[in-house]
Amino acid sequence: MSTPPSEERNPRTGPHTGAQAVIADASDPARRPDVFFRVRRPEGHQPSVWWSIGAFVLVSGTVIALLSLIPGGA
Repeated sequence: MSTPPSEERNPRTGPHTGAQAVIADASDPARRPDVFFRVRRPEGHQPSVWWSIGAFVLVSGTVIALLSLIPGGA
């Protein structure tokens, strides 16, 4: 009794799926075309804390500006 091709298993990687084929064919998984924001950074690299502060100020300002457009406020 033979197994259907969709159920063939590689003893090292498990069942064959499309996701494994994409990763196996990619030279660098961080730069796959279906991954937009993932970037491989050097070991130990930390983003600047100012990115978080700037994002907070921007989002807060946007929310306040949009809420000020609602009529009937105080």
